[in-house]
Amino acid sequence: MQNCKTICHASALLAFAALMAACSKPARISAEIKGAPASEIVLFQQNVNRYDILDTVKTDDSGRFTYKLDIEKGNPDFVYIYRNGHKLASLLLSDGDRVTVSADTSGHYTVSGSAESEKLMEVERKYAEFAAVMDSLGKAVESAGEDSREVARLGGEMTRKYTDYYRQCVRYVMENSRSLTVVPVFYQTVGNSFYVFSQDTDALHFRNAADSLSQVYPDSKYVRALRQEADSRTRQLELRVRLQTAEQIGYPDIELPDVNGKKVKLSDVDSKAVLVFFWSPADAEQKMFNLDVLKDIYSAWHGKGLEIYQVAIATDKPAWERVVNAQGLEWINVCDGLGQNSPVIGQYNLRKLPSCFLIVDGTLSDRVISDAKSLRQALNDLL
Repeated sequence: MQNCKTICHASALLAFAALMAACSKPARISAEIKGAPASEIVLFQQNVNRYDILDTVKTDDSGRFTYKLDIEKGNPDFVYIYRNGHKLASLLLSDGDRVTVSADTSGHYTVSGSAESEKLMEVERKYAEFAAVMDSLGKAVESAGEDSREVARLGGEMTRKYTDYYRQCVRYVMENSRSLTVVPVFYQTVGNSFYVFSQDTDALHFRNAADSLSQVYPDSKYVRALRQEADSRTRQLELRVRLQTAEQIGYPDIELPDVNGKKVKLSDVDSKAVLVFFWSPADAEQKMFNLDVLKDIYSAWHGKGLEIYQVAIATDKPAWERVVNAQGLEWINVCDGLGQNSPVIGQYNLRKLPSCFLIVDGTLSDRVISDAKSLRQALNDLL
């Protein structure tokens, strides 16, 4: 009996030891911020597409602080050091990392003790250099005014700088396909809105990176987000291919029932321009958009050749019909009642609602329409 108890006790100890070995060890940050004695430092932790405040600490009279945080084993996390709203350093930490950071208040920093953080530091340094060059060239274009030759020269220089940097980024993600530092590289922008990885074929780079990273970090939220982006870009690429190979019409056709149950085909709409507008009738802001924007647009441009083909993404068709009738929407309104399972979502690679596309003279326009202002400008230019 005693032997049995001894064996059971030993087994329990072994199990506990194995559990403790599997548990992650806290990561430790030792930092010195030059020129920031007794200052408030804010630590942020990335949560896919946003920053969450991790903690607020205060430096000592020498600008130093230490901080420990738990990182899930096998799932490195991005952590950022801020002061007065300015980023001072970026880290990619794994459990048990012991990193040393030396930074100044202008955002120049060095880091040691974490190979991934050192890689991330180099990624950010090169991106900052590229952004500074592009910003300088952009200001030079503005200063050139109406000097068309100088504007053309500067534009060519900007194109060359972008192309060179894009190739560097492609090389980096291919050579570091098992490092999470490729994730921020994929989302770098030129200015505020143009992504460095903006080509349709970049879907392949997103896909390859997601496949490689999932083998190393199968549970990482960043890898899941990268996979979703890869899927979205793949659908966009497939859409572009379908458009290029379409024989009869230059856009994915839609045939859905209107409020009277009669099916209306998009390709049968005989107008110079057709605004294909996807929306949710359950959303109050989108309902107000009908009244505040679409009604005015329809009134102003319908006589000039505009028709609106409005597609509701909804499962409650009676509620949709009530909104259409109550608001007196005169244009074409259709809905299949399938909500997020509607085939049109994949056909037009819808990533958000509302979304709209312009078909002009039978061809899908490449104009980017993101709000009421850009919509009005596009219609003004085209009609």
